[in-house]
Amino acid sequence: MNSLILAAGTAVLYVLAYNTYGRFLAKKLFQVNLNTPCPSKTHHDGVDFVKTDKLVLFGHHFTSIAGTGPIVGPAIAVIWGWVPALIWILVGSILMGAVHDFGSMIISLRNQGRSIGDIAGDVINARVRFLFLLIIFFALWLVVAIFGVVIAAVFNLFPESVAPVWLQIPIAIALGWFVYKKNANPVLFGAIAVLLMYGSMMLGSKLAFEIPELFGIKSMGVWVIGLLIYAYIASTLPVQILLQPRDYINAWQLAVAMIMLFAGIAVSHPAMVAPALNAAPEGAPPLMPILFITVACGAISGFHCLVSSGTTSKQCDNEGSAISIGYGGMLLEGLLAVFVLIACGAGIGLGLMKGDELLTGSAAFTHQYSSWAAAKGLGSKIGAFINGATNMISATGIPKEFILTVMGVFVASFAATTLDTATRIQRYIVSEIATACKVPFLAKRHPATFIAVATALLLAFSSGSDGQGALSLWPLFGAVNQLLAGLAFLVMTVWLAKTGRRIIYTLIPMIFMVAVTGWAMVYNLNTFFASGDWLLFGIGTAVVLLETWMVVEGAMVLIRLNKMRNT
Repeated sequence: MNSLILAAGTAVLYVLAYNTYGRFLAKKLFQVNLNTPCPSKTHHDGVDFVKTDKLVLFGHHFTSIAGTGPIVGPAIAVIWGWVPALIWILVGSILMGAVHDFGSMIISLRNQGRSIGDIAGDVINARVRFLFLLIIFFALWLVVAIFGVVIAAVFNLFPESVAPVWLQIPIAIALGWFVYKKNANPVLFGAIAVLLMYGSMMLGSKLAFEIPELFGIKSMGVWVIGLLIYAYIASTLPVQILLQPRDYINAWQLAVAMIMLFAGIAVSHPAMVAPALNAAPEGAPPLMPILFITVACGAISGFHCLVSSGTTSKQCDNEGSAISIGYGGMLLEGLLAVFVLIACGAGIGLGLMKGDELLTGSAAFTHQYSSWAAAKGLGSKIGAFINGATNMISATGIPKEFILTVMGVFVASFAATTLDTATRIQRYIVSEIATACKVPFLAKRHPATFIAVATALLLAFSSGSDGQGALSLWPLFGAVNQLLAGLAFLVMTVWLAKTGRRIIYTLIPMIFMVAVTGWAMVYNLNTFFASGDWLLFGIGTAVVLLETWMVVEGAMVLIRLNKMRNT
C-alpha cells in the first residue's frame, strides 16, 4: 500500500465526515444555538472563565487532548498490523471520538462550564456524580504523574529538545501579553512566536542539555520534580498568561510538523512494510480487545471529555465554535495518528541502523517490532515514530539533525501541554470532591492544586529516586482512560433522553466502549492475578466495580425514562 494514497485518502475522508456527520450532529442532535450565552461570558473571572478567540482556543484544546497519545498508541498498535489499527482510528475517531469530545463540550456549555463528572449528578444522581469524580481523580492522578515521566524520558532521549521546550515559556508569556494587553493580531504574533521557537530549536540542535543527579535523586527524578513544580505554577496562573498562548504556539508547531510529515510522505511515498495483519505477535496480548485500549487518543480517549468539559468549555466564545473545536479537533488528531502509523509502518523501512548495519524495508520493521517486549517500551514507541518521520522528512532535503530536534521538541511540547491541562483539571476535580465532602478550604485554587501535584509526586517517587513509580500503574491507564469515554457517553445518553432527543448516536458508542473496556479490564485482571500483582489487581477490581455501579444506575434511569415516555 502506497503511504501517500493512505494519507491523502484519510484527509479527504475526514473533510467529508466533518461536513456531513459533524454538521448533522450540531444541527439535529445537539441543536447548537449561536445566541446562547457561554460560561466564558456568564461566569467570567479572568482566571479560568475567559472568552477566547476560536483559533486560539482550538490550539489550546487540540494540543491539550493530543499530548503523546496519538503518537505512542498507533506506534505500538501497528505491531498487530497496520490495517486493524487504521480501521479503528478511522471508525473510532469519526463515529465515537469526535462525537464524545463534541458532546462533552456542548453539555458543559449548557451547564455553567462544569465538568462531565460534576454534571453526572444532575443527569443521573448524586451517587453517580461522586463515583465518576473518583474515577476521574484516579485517571488524572496517573496522567499527571506519568506525563511528568514521559517528558523526562524525552529530555533524556533527545537532550537537544530541552532548551527549546523551556524557552517556549517566555515566548508564550510574551505572546499572551501582546495579544491580551496590546490587542495584537494573534495570527501575526503567533507566527512570530513560532519563528522564535524554531530559532530556539536550531540552538537546541547545537546545545544539548543533560541534567545531573542532585542530592541522590536520579536525573529522571530531578526532571519530574521540576516539571511538577512548573505544572503547579502554570495551572494556577490565569489561562491567558501561559496556558493559552503556549498551546497556541504548539498548535502552530503541530501544523508545521504535519505539513513536514505530509511533504515527506509525498516526496518519499514509501510503501507500508508493516504487515497488513499480524494477529499473534510474539509475547503480545490478543488483538481483541487490547487494540482498542492501545490506540487510545488516535480514535477515542476519555481524557478528552475532561478537557472539553473541564477547560475548553470555560473559554469558548460561542456554541458555534464547538463543532470545529470539539468534532474537528478529534478528526485532526485522527489524521495525526494515521501519519504516525505511516511513519512507523512505512517510514521506518527507509532505513534503521542495527549497530553498523543499515536495515531497510520489512527487515527494518521486523527488527523494531521483533516482539511485544521490544516494542512496548516508551523509548521504542517514541523512537519508532521519530526515526520513521525523520527518514521521510529528510527526503525533502531538510537536515536530519534538525528534524530530530524538531520531532523531539514536538513530542515533549505536546506532553507538557497535557501535563499543564491535566493538572488544572485535577484541581477542578479536587475542588468538586471537596465541595461534595463539605470541606470548602480544600476547594480553593491553591490547596486543590497542591493536592493534585503532591499526590502525583508521591506516586512518581513510590519506586525510589528515579521518579518513575507511576509507571507501575501504567498497565491500568489504557483501560481506565477508555472507561472514562464509555461513562461520558453514558452521561450524554441520559442527558439526550431527558431532553427528548434521539439517543442512538451516543448509546451505541457507549455500549461498545463499556463492553470492550470491560473485556480488556477482565483480561488485565486475569493477568495481574496470575502474576501475583495484587496492587494492580486490587485497583483494577475497584475500578470495574465502580464502572458496573455507574452503568447500572444509568441504565435504571434510561429504563425509567423510556417507561414514562411510553405511558
